[in-house]
Amino acid sequence: MIPKVFREVIDLGDGREISIETGKLAKQAHGSVVVQSGKCMLLCTVVSNYEQKDLPFLPLTVDYREKFAASGRYPGGFFKREARPSDGEVLTMRLVDRVLRPLFPKDYHAETQVMIQLMSHDEDVMPDAMAGLAASAAIQLSDFPFECAISEARVGRVNGEFIINPSRSQLLESDIDMIIGASADSVMMVEGEMDEISEEEMVEAIQFAHEAIKKQIDAQMRLADAFGRKEVREYEQGEDDQDLEKKIHELAYDRVYEVAKKGSAKHERAEAFAAIKEDIKSGFSEEELEEKGDLISEYYRKAEKAAVRDLTLNEGMRLDGRKTDEIRPIWCEVDYLPSTHGSSLFTRGETQALATVTLGTSREANQIDMPSYEGEETFYLHYNFPPFCTGEARPIRGTSRREIGHGNLAQRALKGMIPEDCPYTVRVVSEVLESNGSSSMATVCSGTMALMDAGVQLKKPVSGIAMGLISDADSGKYAVLSDILGDEDHLGDMDFKVTGTADGITACQMDIKVKGLSYEILVKALKQARDGRLHILGKLVDTIAAPREDVKPHAPKMVTTVIPNEFIGALIGPGGKVIQELQKETKTTIVINEDPVTEEGIVEILGTDQNGIDAVLAKIDSLMFKPKLHETYKVKVIKMLDFGAVVEYLDAPGNETLLHVSELAWERTENVSDVVNMGDEFEVQYMGTDPRTRKEKVSRKALLPKPEGYQERPPRDNKRRDDRRGRDNRDRKPRRD
Repeated sequence: MIPKVFREVIDLGDGREISIETGKLAKQAHGSVVVQSGKCMLLCTVVSNYEQKDLPFLPLTVDYREKFAASGRYPGGFFKREARPSDGEVLTMRLVDRVLRPLFPKDYHAETQVMIQLMSHDEDVMPDAMAGLAASAAIQLSDFPFECAISEARVGRVNGEFIINPSRSQLLESDIDMIIGASADSVMMVEGEMDEISEEEMVEAIQFAHEAIKKQIDAQMRLADAFGRKEVREYEQGEDDQDLEKKIHELAYDRVYEVAKKGSAKHERAEAFAAIKEDIKSGFSEEELEEKGDLISEYYRKAEKAAVRDLTLNEGMRLDGRKTDEIRPIWCEVDYLPSTHGSSLFTRGETQALATVTLGTSREANQIDMPSYEGEETFYLHYNFPPFCTGEARPIRGTSRREIGHGNLAQRALKGMIPEDCPYTVRVVSEVLESNGSSSMATVCSGTMALMDAGVQLKKPVSGIAMGLISDADSGKYAVLSDILGDEDHLGDMDFKVTGTADGITACQMDIKVKGLSYEILVKALKQARDGRLHILGKLVDTIAAPREDVKPHAPKMVTTVIPNEFIGALIGPGGKVIQELQKETKTTIVINEDPVTEEGIVEILGTDQNGIDAVLAKIDSLMFKPKLHETYKVKVIKMLDFGAVVEYLDAPGNETLLHVSELAWERTENVSDVVNMGDEFEVQYMGTDPRTRKEKVSRKALLPKPEGYQERPPRDNKRRDDRRGRDNRDRKPRRD
């Protein structure tokens, strides 16, 4: 018997719907829903253990996986089984995690898992836009202590019209691709890329998405009410000692305030704060520290945060002595690494990124193989964040989710500025060497300069800046901070990263921690970010004003040419013999792709020696050479035969034809060597295809004057020959008789 199913529908307003249902699948989970739009179906389950972990944080795992069966495909690889998550899946996990995590109580430390699976795929529906909706809807059906329902939505803009959850084909025409996460009253997360839009347009897109999110939250509430809300579980809550909190605040606040006011460097400031904390703890007995040591540390952190925030709000000063809109000192350098195709160093304060560029053929494109999307990237960026960049020693366990996320942000910031006719596959790698403040924005800046240093003809240079916000709802005071430090990232109410050219925004990433942030403050913050971006952009342009006109001498030159489909086989040769020998002789890399529309061959020639590239082009021209009727061509004798000479077109080496003995001269020629010899060069006229032999015919004598008194030889009477042959055949008996 099929159990009762509870279902709610969200109308997207253009004939499309999203449904949320529960009651049929995964009923042992603490909450489960199936979210469907078209043929796309996501199953989300949530489970949280009832025992608290002895950890200072919430052990929350958000896992998003796409099943290959959802699109009727097999996984790649030898074992034919889904393995570690792809970068696309990791990025979706981060989008959901960043919205959910702040809504759990700070003292809730139970192991919690949110698992989202793509079970059925629809080409017209992008599943990542519904992952946040699925996660929140499942949590609403559970007994978790969770502040409020949220949802996420993608917003695009095609021909000036905003669209909620556009399809992938619509995104190709859109100048905005953003995912917004929000509760009913507050925007909490924004991430996306844009085509140089203004700050006001960006805020307008956020508002449009927020209105759609409110409808999705209403549907979650209706579903939870129909299903039956569970009573919120009880859990062991953290200790609270107001008297101790007041005492720690009185002991720490003024001292922290004074240290913060000095505007010291990161390590000096950290040592001073640590000394204050240890001094306060020394005033407690061993028994008190044993009992309430963790609480003392927590209250000290609160006092430190309050002092630093108040310093900024009251006096407009920051931890390193800067004003709120002041950018740290910047220095840049290009062509730092002699052997790379392009390189640059970008240093801003205590943050440093070294970027490299590598140029290659389409063979080096990044292949994307997901159930929801198959394709390739000819521009991609990788970001590495080693422990030494923050002065730490910790285990390295592969590429972290943070590295994938920050690299993706920088890639989205730059990719729109790569010209459509760029012949190369371009890989940028950012090595973060120091970090105190946004290293992803340093990656954007160093990546821009490295691309220009490599000779990639960027449409416009791109810069990026990390911003912060400190606000006080009671007093109405707020401060927008430009180029935030690592410490300011943790103590602020909003941190957002914005990248763009001089003409508009190309990418952004925001995490908003304060409820009910007004759009007026958001616009002001974005405009202050624009001023900071332009300041940084000026430093980049001072270092390298424009892309180099050509790639470096040791970098490969790329030439692309097109050949008709019928010549592809000739260029490759039997078993690849021709193309392999050609690559070896010319020291080039040759890649042939077939245009899916025209079926023409697109030939990429990559090499450091222009002479080698020219030799390949000459070979291709030779293969495609077609002489024109009655045109004159210079040839060279390459082989002598009894009945003529084999000649090669000098304009198309490798193209040979037979010059018959009868076409050497007007006079009767007994021996070919009486007229021409090996290596002789002369002109011939192309006579077309001989209708009798069906072979190409060239003539030397056609270009020579006829001898005086020359008489044309009468043509053969083929009819007489045929008749005679007919009579002979008539008298001949069949061989079998």
